[in-house]
Amino acid sequence: MRATEPQPVVRVGPDAAARRARLGVAVIFITIGILLSTWFVRIPDVQERLELSEHALGLALFGFGGGALATLTAAGWAVGRFGSRPVARGGILLLCLSLPLLAFAPGQWTLFVALACLGAASGALEVSMNAHGVAVEQRYGRPIMSAFHAMYSIGAIGGALLGGALASFGLAPRPHLGIVAVVLLGLNLYTTRSLLPATVDAGGHLPALIRPDRGLIALGVICFCALLAEGAISDWSALYLRRNLDAGAALGATGFAAFSLAMAVGRLAGDRLSERIGPGRLVRLGGLLAGGALGLALLLGRPLPAIAGFVLVGLGLAAMVPLVVSAAGRSHPQATGPAIAIVTVIGYAGFMLGPAAIGLLAGWSSLSVALGLVVALCLLAVLLAGTVR
Repeated sequence: MRATEPQPVVRVGPDAAARRARLGVAVIFITIGILLSTWFVRIPDVQERLELSEHALGLALFGFGGGALATLTAAGWAVGRFGSRPVARGGILLLCLSLPLLAFAPGQWTLFVALACLGAASGALEVSMNAHGVAVEQRYGRPIMSAFHAMYSIGAIGGALLGGALASFGLAPRPHLGIVAVVLLGLNLYTTRSLLPATVDAGGHLPALIRPDRGLIALGVICFCALLAEGAISDWSALYLRRNLDAGAALGATGFAAFSLAMAVGRLAGDRLSERIGPGRLVRLGGLLAGGALGLALLLGRPLPAIAGFVLVGLGLAAMVPLVVSAAGRSHPQATGPAIAIVTVIGYAGFMLGPAAIGLLAGWSSLSVALGLVVALCLLAVLLAGTVR
């Protein structure tokens, strides 16, 4: 009897609806990157117009973090009840309406309220766009979450460059923020029509809230480590280069720019690497690369090795958050939104507390020693990397 020849394995590609939904999610990620970076580059102009001290501005900026934390859990509940599609579309609307308010705020506390609205929209989008990304990823049958987060990085870089250029040409914050909001709102109202139906992650039988288990908490701790490290490098890299290593202003700014670019490149490659070596191993190698490179750069204490270290930290951290979010969604397929909300709340705490923690440690010792906290957290992420599988 003749043996049957093995049949080749044929991978079924995503359908047209999944491809259209992927484009819609990618546009949301790009939008939030552009919009937030547009605000970041105009903060000095708003501060000058309102005549706010650094202390007063700092209090107003707390509105963003407070608004985001207030809506993360609520957004998880809403995604579980109504689906990620309507929550994401509502978040985009609130985000674009909130941006111009920042330029029209007449004082410190109205700026605080406007920033709270912006943070609330950002928190709702953080959960819903990631939840919808998980749903699209499941349709694709292969990793694509890291590419979504790369779109955020690319949008942030583009928004910052465009915002800086327009500011240098003398465009005032009010028309600048208004034009950006209108263009992005129009674009998203069109592209988000292609998102998957709300029923993909919502329904009366699906839980809107879940109790965090040990696995979700471990994923949240990895997210905490990655986002605290990202926030610390973003806020303190230029200061470290200029004050501790006597680098010039241009070289000091190069450190953050190189870190941001490395994050974008690493996220673009993250899905393919995850598919090839596995998400757990990628998180483990990324943590080792980020922690080892930064530790060596701090020991050498020279500008160029420090910049190279920031680049490697960006590459190492790039895929961590996307992989953790994807793992959280897979771990609770009947409650994707609530699971992602739990991990995101823990991670956001790290992003918000990180810069302040580095500042306190630097005050007690030195900035070089304080940045060692980032090294320790990268190694902690390595120890927990098996959870991502």
